[in-house]
Amino acid sequence: MKVLVIGSGAREHALCWAIAGSPLLTKLYCAPGNPGIATLAECVPIGMLDIATLVGFAQDNAIDLVVPGPEAPLVAGITDAMEAVGIACCGPTRAAAQLEGSKTFAKQVCNAASIPTALWERFDDAAAALAFVQRRGAPIVVKADGLAAGKGVVVAATVQEAIAAIDSIMQQKRFGEAGSAVVIEECLLGEEVSLLALCDGTDALLLGSAQDYKRVGDGDTGANTGGMGAYSPLPRFPVKLEDACLELIIRPALVEMKRKGMPFRGILFAGLMLTQEGAKLIEFNVRFGDPECQVLLARMQSDLLPALQAACDGELRDFNLRRIDRAAVAVVLAANGYPETPTLGSTINGLDRAAAMPDVSLFHAGTEAGPDGTVVAAGGRVLTICGVGADIGQARERAYAAVDEIAWPGGFCRRDIGAPP
Repeated sequence: MKVLVIGSGAREHALCWAIAGSPLLTKLYCAPGNPGIATLAECVPIGMLDIATLVGFAQDNAIDLVVPGPEAPLVAGITDAMEAVGIACCGPTRAAAQLEGSKTFAKQVCNAASIPTALWERFDDAAAALAFVQRRGAPIVVKADGLAAGKGVVVAATVQEAIAAIDSIMQQKRFGEAGSAVVIEECLLGEEVSLLALCDGTDALLLGSAQDYKRVGDGDTGANTGGMGAYSPLPRFPVKLEDACLELIIRPALVEMKRKGMPFRGILFAGLMLTQEGAKLIEFNVRFGDPECQVLLARMQSDLLPALQAACDGELRDFNLRRIDRAAVAVVLAANGYPETPTLGSTINGLDRAAAMPDVSLFHAGTEAGPDGTVVAAGGRVLTICGVGADIGQARERAYAAVDEIAWPGGFCRRDIGAPP
């Protein structure tokens, strides 16, 4: 099979790493890719939102399967465009991708399918939103309705914080048109869990669960980010609870999406809160999380490629993906100044030493090739270091040992990923 992965982050590096090991693969491309991905795939300089050029490339190179990594090309209709020319694409259509592209749409699906979630209201008028939070009080959650790269959610501890969030999102347009409307919902209390499943429109196959770390600083302090680390499995979320949430949340969503005439195919990511009343949905995403992808693929024993193809073909019913009985911890290295104003251009040394350590995988994100074969920082989140071990403690030890082999004064990481609570 000839496969085209779309994206340039650590998630896409992990996808290429998993797909590259398949005996079914004959050629792997990635658009646009990064220096790490270039060791596994042929990188092609096409932007992930340049859908017409991506379709043309896929046709010209007889691509059998397209695997989009980020949400943006899915919301923009990459699956529809590929399928229109007869090329399989493992992701939802533009209509189905509204599960992530519109918080309002996702909440409406939850209500129709009786999926437990936070009480919510939608506002496209800032004054009405401000009046609502002043009536309801805090804590309360304010979300940009559209795509905001994982940063459009504010958990406001006070009414003043909620007012500032509404002003930033709706009036100052921090996230552009994604903030033309907001969803304001009750603040759920409990432990947050990411549960991912591969879906074919009717059936769902669990990929596993992980816990990520959104805040930039140790102890969950500082600004929200795209994710500073993750680990899997979760001691407090065993397989029997994964299965229960599959039946409570994932499958009802698939039934409702099919009823609406937009069957969901691809990765369905349910962000859950484990409350005292049970698991409740925080939000849906329509792709692998980052860095959840890295830890889940590090624990996968089965060949991912035929499963991705089966999801496109509606044939997951008889599939089984095995996971190794080991743990994985992923630590994100980010450029100084992230997430507000990351400093770009600093040189990173020691990557070969880190990658050579046993039970460690190194995934590039915001990197580019510098002079004389060096690697330089070219984004906010720059690398993910993933360690695997018999338990979380050993996986964590291996991940941080590899981190310490990397010489990069221009970057930082959290030091509490996977630490005991």
